[in-house]
Amino acid sequence: MPVPTPARRALRHGAATLALAARTDLKVVQARLGHASIVLTADTYVSVLPEVAHEAARETARLVLRAASKLGQELGA
Repeated sequence: MPVPTPARRALRHGAATLALAARTDLKVVQARLGHASIVLTADTYVSVLPEVAHEAARETARLVLRAASKLGQELGA
């Protein structure tokens, strides 16, 4: 019995959302979905997962602070 088209779309969207929640790279999700542009993938799915965006911001801040601390140590030495 074939899966109806709306159900297929829901499964596809759910799979992409779960992949992003598992921190799968956006480029990998794009390839799995067959999107020609990563912009389409980002526009469609990144807004669904604000916690992923929050985690990315937190990790970026951590790296910036670490680099600033290292630079401060090098300049003070």
